[in-house]
Amino acid sequence: MGRTKSGLAGRQAAAAETIRIHQRRERRRKLLIYGVGAFILATLVTVTAVLLVGAQANKAAIRNAATKPITGVQTFAKLTRNHTATPGHYAQNPPVGGDHSPVFLNCGIYRAPVTEGRAVHSLEHGAVWVTYSPTLAGPEVAALTDQAKSQSYEILSPRANLPSPIVASAWGVQLQVSTANDQRLAEFLSKYEQGPQTPEPGAACSGAPAN
Repeated sequence: MGRTKSGLAGRQAAAAETIRIHQRRERRRKLLIYGVGAFILATLVTVTAVLLVGAQANKAAIRNAATKPITGVQTFAKLTRNHTATPGHYAQNPPVGGDHSPVFLNCGIYRAPVTEGRAVHSLEHGAVWVTYSPTLAGPEVAALTDQAKSQSYEILSPRANLPSPIVASAWGVQLQVSTANDQRLAEFLSKYEQGPQTPEPGAACSGAPAN
């Protein structure tokens, strides 16, 4: 009988020890999971903060550069502003002003050429019209598209026979660049989108009939 009680007590002690070992392992596992999770979270927060600070610094640098003359920008004066259903030939390619359609073009991203007379009307309202060659490489077009998504007064469209792979136009001013990552393109948008050269700042660039 004594041996039976002794054996039972031993088994109970062994079971209790097994439970304690399992609990210790479980605590260590949870601590490891929480520790790794906390480390990952802290890393994500740090990386996000660095990216946000970097983005803000880049925007500030662009705004600062836009307060100065931008290399390569051409200026055109004495542009007419009459409304006509048949604007005719424009002196610049793409046009930067002149007589134009009575209906403006909605700002946004287009995958096909747009009606230039309507685009010129949008320039009068303060839009920047970024045109690119139909043969421009896909990654370049993607970069231009990403940039355009953050602009409320930008028109992006392909256009044949451009003088350079990418041309940015606003009322009375124009910039030719070869690549989408040319810093001057961002500076041009910052300076001339609803810029001081705009004849009708604040006028609508959405809500018109489709192109």
